[in-house]
Amino acid sequence: MAPDGARDRAAPAPRGSELIARIAQELHPVVDRFFAGRDVLTLSRQSLAIEVGQAVTTVLDGRQIPLNLLERRNLIAQLMTNLLAAAEMKAGTSLSPAAAGDVEAVVQDTLAADPGSSPRPAPAQEPTQEPQPALRPQSTAESLTPKTPERKVAGSRHIEVAKDKIQALVVERIDLAAAIKLERGELGRQVAQIAQEVLTEQKIRLNQREQRDLTELLLDDMLGLGPLEPLLADETVTDIMVNGPNQVYVERGGKLVVTDIKFRNNQHVMNVATRIVSQVGRRVDESVPLCDARLMDGSRVNIIIPPLAIDGPSISIRKFSKKGITLDVMARQKNISDALATVLKIASRAKLNILISGGTGSGKTTLLNAMSQMIDNGDRIVTIEDAAELQLQQPHVVRLETRPANLEGEGEITMRDLVKNALRMRPDRIILGEVRGSEAVDMLQAMNTGHEGSMSTIHANRPREALTRLENMVGMAGINLPAKAVRTQVSAAIDLIVQISRMRDGMRRITHVVEVVGMEGDVIITQDLFTYEFEGEEPDGKLRGQFKSSGLRPHFTPKAAYFGLDRALLEVI
Repeated sequence: MAPDGARDRAAPAPRGSELIARIAQELHPVVDRFFAGRDVLTLSRQSLAIEVGQAVTTVLDGRQIPLNLLERRNLIAQLMTNLLAAAEMKAGTSLSPAAAGDVEAVVQDTLAADPGSSPRPAPAQEPTQEPQPALRPQSTAESLTPKTPERKVAGSRHIEVAKDKIQALVVERIDLAAAIKLERGELGRQVAQIAQEVLTEQKIRLNQREQRDLTELLLDDMLGLGPLEPLLADETVTDIMVNGPNQVYVERGGKLVVTDIKFRNNQHVMNVATRIVSQVGRRVDESVPLCDARLMDGSRVNIIIPPLAIDGPSISIRKFSKKGITLDVMARQKNISDALATVLKIASRAKLNILISGGTGSGKTTLLNAMSQMIDNGDRIVTIEDAAELQLQQPHVVRLETRPANLEGEGEITMRDLVKNALRMRPDRIILGEVRGSEAVDMLQAMNTGHEGSMSTIHANRPREALTRLENMVGMAGINLPAKAVRTQVSAAIDLIVQISRMRDGMRRITHVVEVVGMEGDVIITQDLFTYEFEGEEPDGKLRGQFKSSGLRPHFTPKAAYFGLDRALLEVI
């Protein structure tokens, strides 16, 4: 127990090996907790040195323990050696003296290259035998945390500043194993209590409202995605784009706007990215610098990090819509007309093979979800996606998702693998989230061999371009077929192409509904059923136009008649 006078100041620290040994002993549970559930033997020595160094920097800076560069190197090397020795013991091997020497060399080289690695919040200490309560107050006299002179944080971002100052100290007192079992409300009450104690120790004054806001920020960082949580909760936001720590854009109403949300540093962005991918069993690091994933609510995520992303980690989130979007809703929103909505309903119900075409962010998946609601509840549906985001409401749905290769380059399951497997699952309909490669061959074969009513999306700016891209994708499969044979297969498989676009006023509109009629010579013949004709611009910037029917009798009218829908079809064409 430190004497009373020592509580108000940092005690002089002994120098040399005694200091390193004492600090290493205290920090070992913290660092061990940080790497819990991870196999440190799979990390490169440089990566391990960087991550241990970031954890050490956060704790030392938070507790105001002054160490010079040599002492920090020795401390990081000691902690790395402890981690590796424990991992080797668990694997049934042992850490050789030569390997321990390599650790010191790696640490020296790494810190020489990047002596100012960004700090990260310190993980929790080892849990006690009884995990409740989640928070364990520590005696400040026994802690390395010094008392500081009283100060009041000021400025427009003073709550964020307060969070940055106390976060590591608060997280240290949390048993995460117990915390994750608590409801957010109960955990929030305990976090508020410990945060108030730390604020008092650090002489930081906040009013009650500011303390509540601070607690929410701490909870978001602990349980959620930190600064992104308010954007995820905002129903007006459809896309979130993080371009490094200092630039976050969102899409509202079809328009991109910059926000005032910022991360502490690049490592803070990496922490959030790692939390996202770990939830779906994936990873993102220097060996796997890009990854597609999804949030627990179904939102689609793409992450790309340095060295591929030059200006820092980038996170792109396409939010899952909690509102059920139907064709009727799209008609009310003027994305389509009532007549066009009726035609799309009939096309889905009559088991046409449908290809939805559009550019990035045009609303292809939303339209696919809306059209899929017309599928009969008795159909067995198999969906295949890179990252599962379709929201089919039918009772008999089997969802399949691709899997990337592991570190050894093995275990990859591609879209083509899943399409082939789906054909053995007795599906009534197969729905591909997006066709983008050689799986196009298997999709066309499925459509041509009795799996009517299948659907997919494709990236293309015009219906004719969609057919050309599909033809090129067949060539990617390495099948040496004449162009006419490929086009014949495409024309026999695809019944309808629906083109959707995001226009300059931010509104998504269906611009073409095109029926694939057949072949004439070497050319695929199509006919427009509906087109959107631009007429002008309103004073508020909204575009004005009309959805017009071509008046042509659809070639799929006999199919509609089989389902008793031909009269309804001809009434709206």
